[in-house]
Parts: sequence; structure tokens; C-alpha cells
Amino acid sequence: MPTKLEGLTLVSPNLEYKNGFLSFYRDFVEHDPANADYYSAANRDFIGYVQGLLDESQSMNLKPNYVPCNHFWLIDSSGIVYGAIRVRHNLDSMFLQNEGGHIGYDIRPSSRKRGFGTYMLKLGLFEARNLGIDQVMITADEDNNASRKVIENNGGQFEKNVKCLEEDQVVARYWISL
Repeated sequence: MPTKLEGLTLVSPNLEYKNGFLSFYRDFVEHDPANADYYSAANRDFIGYVQGLLDESQSMNLKPNYVPCNHFWLIDSSGIVYGAIRVRHNLDSMFLQNEGGHIGYDIRPSSRKRGFGTYMLKLGLFEARNLGIDQVMITADEDNNASRKVIENNGGQFEKNVKCLEEDQVVARYWISL
């Protein structure tokens, strides 16, 4: 683990980081299998996975109800991937307006509770500002106190709890002014 979070950087998905990203995925398989499937396509076809992420940033080949989205990986100088963050360009779907928000992120399970999430979201907010977003909506599961703390540490102002549209779950909705 790096001694200073400032030594970490956000990078766009790139074939150069295949080993680091697949290690990130395997960490989910081992320590958080319920959420590993989100990254399983990278394990099957890494080249296609990366191209799909890059396409999303250019509004190309979007799945139904998806919006343009820039993906970034939080890495250290050796290429270890500690996190993945998604910055959506707009909230032009019911899901995003209700519970998805502009930003979603994950920290590799074995590296949680060490400040990576707070630092990665800070960097992600700069990326959102670069896209011209001035008010970011971001959510966390109502009972995910660690994620809520990450959001609050980055200036998140709690709006309200909302029921998810298709799941029996509640998320806490926050706004961050950039």
C-alpha cells in the first residue's frame, strides 16, 4: 500500500493496467463476491471491456437508459488498481435521477477503510467539474456508513433518503456543489 494517498492518480481505463485491474477484480471475487459481477466482463474480455468503457465516455454504443460516462481507475506508480470511479455526464434517466447520481465508485475490498474512497472521490469531483457539472448528486446505501462518510468528507450535503425504483432498498441522496 502506498504510504501517501497523494502518490495515487486517476487514469482512464487502459490496456497497460490489465494486471492491476484483474487483481482488483479478483479482490472483489475473494472479499466481496456480491459485487464482483460488476467487473466480471473484464476477466472474460479485457480488451473489449476497456473499449466499452472508453466508448461510454464518447456516447458510443450506450446501453438503453445509459448516459455518457467517464471511467477512471485509482492507481499507484506500480499499476495497482485501488479503486474505480464513474462520472456520469448527466442524469438523463429515472434511475440516475432517483438513486444513481452523477458518480459511482468502488474501492478494492482489501483496501477499504484506509482513506482511498475519500481521496478518489476528491479526484473524481475535479473530473466532474472538468465536464462542466456544477452540482453533483451522489448516493450511498442508507446503511453504508463508510460510503456516506466518504461523501460527507468531500462536502456532501444530505438531501434525503429515497426508495430505489426496482429494489427493496433505500439510499441516502447527497449533493456536492463544485
